[in-house]
Amino acid sequence: MVVGVTMINVVPGEEKSVYNELTKIGDIRDVFHVFGEYDFVVVMEVEGLSTLNKLVDRIREVNGVTATKTIVGAEL
Repeated sequence: MVVGVTMINVVPGEEKSVYNELTKIGDIRDVFHVFGEYDFVVVMEVEGLSTLNKLVDRIREVNGVTATKTIVGAEL
């Protein structure tokens, strides 16, 4: 099992529509709207790194997303 945490920047004013799209994507466990350098923190849980990469690619395709940064963790 792989857990990924992706920090997301969005176009100002597009937060609500991006949030709505993110919550529709499978394998996303949590979506947090945050304040500071990033607009959202997304927690994902998937079977492997290739699935995580595809999921992050899907997040990047969401209209209004301008940048992502992902941290990957694996269960010991």
